[in-house]
Amino acid sequence: MELSNRQEQIIEIVKENGPITGEHIAERLHLTRATLRPDLAILTMAGFLEARPRVGYFYTGKTGTELLTEKIKQFKVHEYQSVPIVVKEEASVYDAISTMFLEDVGTLFVVNAQAGLTGVLSRKDLLRASIGNQELDAIPVHIIMSRMPNITICYRDDLIIDAAKKLINNQIDGLPVVKETDNGKEIVGRITKTTITKAFVELIMDEH
Repeated sequence: MELSNRQEQIIEIVKENGPITGEHIAERLHLTRATLRPDLAILTMAGFLEARPRVGYFYTGKTGTELLTEKIKQFKVHEYQSVPIVVKEEASVYDAISTMFLEDVGTLFVVNAQAGLTGVLSRKDLLRASIGNQELDAIPVHIIMSRMPNITICYRDDLIIDAAKKLINNQIDGLPVVKETDNGKEIVGRITKTTITKAFVELIMDEH
C-alpha cells in the first residue's frame, strides 16, 4: 500500500508518542480533527495503526509487506475458484482433447454417473494417449486418467495459500475443489495457477 506524505507523518507521530489521541495528532500537524479523520481511518483499516476507545492510537509495528502477507493468508479457495471443466468416464480421448482445446484449459476432471470425482486428465495424459494411436474415439478416458485416491484435492474453505503450495509441491496446473457427499467427492470448482496468479495481482493492484 502506497502511503501519502501525511499518512507517513501520522505513523511517525504515533510511533513516537502512542498511545495518542486523534486530537493530539491533529495538533502536531496543525490540522483539524475532521481533516485528519480519513487518513486515520485508512491507516487503521490497513492495519498500520490500532485504535482503542478513550485511549488513542497505537502503532502496530507491521510493515506494508507484512500486512499484505497477512491479508493473503486470509483468502479462501471459494473466493477465487472457477467453474470446473468435466468429462464423463465413458467419454472418449478424442472428445476429451476437443473439450480441452475448446475450453482452453490444462486439466479436465472426470466424473461418474453420480457426479462424483473419479479422475483427472492432464495435457500430458492426452498427448501420451494420442501419440501413434489412430483410434482415439474408441478409447474411454477412464483408461488413461489419474485415479482417485491419487489425486490432489482441496475444499472450499481451504486457504488459497495452501492450495498454491499443493500446486507447486505436486507440479500440477490445477486442483479440483470438492465437497463430501454420500456419492463420494463431488467437484464444485477448480483452482489453477492462473487463478491464483490473478488473485495475487488483483490484491497488489488494489493495495496500490
